[in-house]
Amino acid sequence: RLQESGGGLVQAGGSLRLSCASSGNIFRVIPRGWYRQTPGKQREPVATMAAGGGGTTYADSVKGRFTISRDHASNTLYLQMNSLKPEDTAVYYCRGILATGEYEWGQGTQVTVSS
Repeated sequence: RLQESGGGLVQAGGSLRLSCASSGNIFRVIPRGWYRQTPGKQREPVATMAAGGGGTTYADSVKGRFTISRDHASNTLYLQMNSLKPEDTAVYYCRGILATGEYEWGQGTQVTVSS
């Protein structure tokens, strides 16, 4: 299944890089986007990447600070997060798409930004 890594505790202004890859058959699921969720709120999109290395989209709140990228050889999706703010604190999830067109979620990784 999809597995995220790279979360942790960082001070405001710091950086983290999240990674998402499929365990086992690395091309079973193609990771396409990052989402985040805080307690009591709905999961929201942070950054997504279209198929074929196409366009990327970002939530307004992270534009200019976060960058989504993908290593095609390893089928790993990354989220570089710079200038982190306390309001970026959340569980970050990776979402991928299977050959059937169904979506699959990772288990999430906690990002905590202290002020």
